[in-house]
This record gives sequence, structure tokens and C-alpha cells, in this order.
Amino acid sequence: MRNAPTILHLDMDAFFAAVEQASKPSLRGKAVVVGGLGPRGVVATASYEARVFGVHSAMPMAQARRLAPNAAYLVPRFTLYRAISEQVMALLRELSPLVEPLSLDEAFVDLEAGGAAWDAESARRAGQKLRADIRAVTGLTGSVGLAASKMLAKIASEQAKPDGLVLIEPGTERDMLAPMPVRTLPGVGPATGDHLRRAGITTVRELAEAGEDELVRLLGKAHGQALYAMAHARDERPVVAEREAKSVSVEDTYDVDIHDRLRVGLEVQRLADRCVRRLRGAGLSGRTIVLKVRRYDFSTLTRSETLRGPTDDPAVIREAAARLLDSVDTTGGVRLLGVGVSGLADYTQEDLFAQAMPVRVAEEPEEAAVEAEAEQPEAAERHWRAGQDVRHVEYGPGWVQGSGLGRVTVRFETPQSQPGRVRTFFVDDPALSSADPLPLVADLSHPPTRLGPPDSARHGAPPRTPVEAGVGVESGVGEETGVGKEFGVRVESGVGEEYDVREESLAPDGVCVSDQARVPGEAGVPDGARAPDEVPVPEDVRAPQAPVFRKKPAIGENALFRELPGSGQRP
Repeated sequence: MRNAPTILHLDMDAFFAAVEQASKPSLRGKAVVVGGLGPRGVVATASYEARVFGVHSAMPMAQARRLAPNAAYLVPRFTLYRAISEQVMALLRELSPLVEPLSLDEAFVDLEAGGAAWDAESARRAGQKLRADIRAVTGLTGSVGLAASKMLAKIASEQAKPDGLVLIEPGTERDMLAPMPVRTLPGVGPATGDHLRRAGITTVRELAEAGEDELVRLLGKAHGQALYAMAHARDERPVVAEREAKSVSVEDTYDVDIHDRLRVGLEVQRLADRCVRRLRGAGLSGRTIVLKVRRYDFSTLTRSETLRGPTDDPAVIREAAARLLDSVDTTGGVRLLGVGVSGLADYTQEDLFAQAMPVRVAEEPEEAAVEAEAEQPEAAERHWRAGQDVRHVEYGPGWVQGSGLGRVTVRFETPQSQPGRVRTFFVDDPALSSADPLPLVADLSHPPTRLGPPDSARHGAPPRTPVEAGVGVESGVGEETGVGKEFGVRVESGVGEEYDVREESLAPDGVCVSDQARVPGEAGVPDGARAPDEVPVPEDVRAPQAPVFRKKPAIGENALFRELPGSGQRP
């Protein structure tokens, strides 16, 4: 192990959630949860505000909703996350040619190999500069750990969270590790931790004092020897710049178990095509086709078939996956399906007849995996997903807060704007379309995107009515799996239905209705008069109820929105 803390570990802070907060001003400082929004979805990332309520990664989304019912729940935007990750990795490569990415938001860097650091002081300066550069380029924060080994650098970055830097001086490693729980060491999960606890070992000091022979007896030779070395702060693993891909796979978890055998077969074919697209995108081919099936009772079966040569032919991979499916009983229902290709190569075998001749069929051990719900292309029926980027021809860029009952609620704001207003449209409004994500940091060489109507003659004029703007009556209704309901408003659907949901914790201070309607009698609004920004709604588009004016309550008041006196509604 080296004698200077020149190995750096970078871990971006709550990466997915931080990106969402940076791109959506109304979410900053609020609880944000990113992940699969279906009944069987899991949490990919939770913001630090959401972690206060006990929400964490890999938690079932249903449990997260119970713990933090007022959080914003968004689907992942992997295209944007990858783009920002590339910006971060480019900054790391400026420090050293030896950069070992572990995920989109995490990597090791050998500072000594790039000449960026040679002792503790130079390493600290390099870490501080990296954090500043990341903030300048992406607007996000990252935590940095510096130590003489990869294990210690990763522990240091965990100690630095959020948005900090921790350097472990050489010679102090064992004293620092001694009081820490054994779960701090990599490779010690819940099962190993419980096994050690039953043996009376709860801290790293006790692990080191137990002796190598005792750990080998408890955990086996490989694991016992590795943990004994780590307990003594020994880790000789080098930073490896390139990691060779072992396999390419895709899988889907279904909200409702699939019982129809025909549909199961169609899903396998679709997954095989997706796997081929990913395989070709990486310029690879493979010999072994793998099918993964998780049944209704959570039992998981994995089957594989090895071909005579590597292929990226979709027909060959579909046929192999279909043959594997024939050997699996799906009578009770299927909750997850996956198709993968391993035995990768960078060439293909053109003999398709040889491809179709299997050499063997073997059962492979299951590998646990948690995959967040990925972005899907906009569907023909125009399904709007919570958090999706959109653009309106009149109001500009925004994002979907929620959708339901034939309407979609959009908040119009950009990363560089103030928290924006909320407007509601019909889901098939031709003026509303999907859009690409906006950069988190403004390009100063171009003027910022202007929000609101492009007609300058409307400056200072009252907002348009629903009829003028060509939109539906304000509904604010969010689907159960979106964020509209979590944002919470007491809303009228436009068809005489009323929905009581929670307080809109994500709206800017002030009035919490579309177009900022104000009530006569409030401060600055004389009785009998309409404020400049009041929205007159024509009778033909009003709900068949007395008009309801909604106002955000002051801190400490009832969490539900109140109707003001004279509204005709119960408080």
C-alpha cells in the first residue's frame, strides 16, 4: 500500500434526485424520490430531504410513499443522467488517465498516475479543485475521499457526505477503522454482519482481534482472509481504467402478474429485441443466451443456451429465448422477465444455421438486480409521466407534475428560472409535446430561455383564460403513480368531481392555483374589484359548482387547502 493519500474516490450526492432538483426550481429543498412509480417499483435515489423520513435506495416504492407521502415521486431520466455523468467523468480524466468508473455517479481516480498529487497537501488541493469544477460545470455537488487505498478512499467519501472532503492520513488508518461497525467494510452485508454479530464481533477492532484463523472458520477461506486484511487497513487493489463487460441484459418487472402464456412469449420476444439493440449499440455479440423468469411466488428460474458462435442477430436470439421459455412453467403467473447475452465478443459468426444448434442447456445461478423503471418513448396515446420534460408552443419548456382524467398538469420552469406556474391541459393538446432536457448550467454565450407567451404585447396583461389559452379548466389532478397527487391541491375536475388531496408543498410561496387567481378582500385587492392577475372563467367552462378559491395555508394551519368564506364549500 502506498505511503501517500493519492487515491481519490468521488461519489455524487443523491445523484438522480439532485439532478431533478437542479432542473426543477420548485423541487429545491423538497423531498424528492426517483424510481419506478408502479405498484412494484423500487426507489433508485432519494434526496437528503426524503431520507429524513427513512426513505432510501432499493426500498419498495409503496413503502416510500407511506413514509414520505408529500414527497415528489418522479421517473428516472437516464438520458440526462448519462450526459451529466460524462461531464463528471471528463473532469476526472483531466486529473489522471487511471479513472475507474463504478456507476454513473461514482469512480476511483489514481492521482499519482496523472501527476496531480504526490503527497497529502497536493491531494487535498486536487480534491478541492475537483469539487469546485463539478459545481461549476454541472451545478451539482460531490463528496470526495482521499486515502492510500481504494477501500479507505471509499470509506472517506462516505464520511464526507454530503458535499465534503475527507482525507485519511497514512499511518492513522487502523485507529480510524477500529471503532467503526463491521458493516463499514466492503463485502460485509446484512447476512455476514449478522453472522459476525452472533460470534460476538461488531466492530472492526474486534474483527482484527479475532484473528485470521477464526475468520476463515466463520466465513470461509477467501472471505475470511479478505476481511482480516481489510480490518488491518490492507488493500492492494489497483485503480483499473477499463472494465470488460461480462454480459448485456434487460429485464422488466410487471405491475400485475402475467398469466397468459402467449403474452409471456411476446414479452420475451420484445425483451430479446431490446437486448439486441443494446448489444449492437456497444458493438458486441455473444454466444450464450440467458432467460430469467421470476414467478408469482418470488421463485426465480434462470436458463441459458450456448450457441456455436457469437451473434447479434435478433432472429437467432429471439428463437433461443423462446426455446428457453418452453422449459419454464409459468402457470401460476410471472412477475419479472429478463433476457441477456453473455460470452461477449467483438465479432459475429455469419453461419446462422450453426447459431441455431445449441451445445448445451444449463441452469445459471441467479444474480440479484434492482433496475429502476427506465424512460420509454412517448406512446401513441400520449401518456405523460411524472417528471417528463415537455414544451408548450405558447408557454415554453416545463415538466409534468401529474396526469389523469384526460388532463395533464405541467409546471413551466427551467433550471435557471424561478419556481414556475402550474397549468393544466387536455392530454391530447397538440400544443404540448415531449422535449429534451435543458442543461443544468446556463450557457452564457446564449440568452436564457424565456418562459411564458412569446407575444410581447401581453407583457403586464392578465393571464389568459382557459378559452383564450385553448386549455381545459384547472384540474390539477395527478395520477396515483405520478406526482400530481403528492403535490396536493383541492381541485375541481371540470365535471363536478372534487378530490381532496394533500398540501402542495412544492409550489412557490403565495397563491397555489393556476394563473394565480386572487380573491377580492385580500390585501391590495379592493372589494368588488378584480386584481390584475385574476382569471375570469367563462360560465360555459366552469364546473357545475360554486366557484372555489384556493389559498396556501400559513405554516401551522391545516395541511389541506382551505376554501375561503363565501365559496360554498366546506373548509
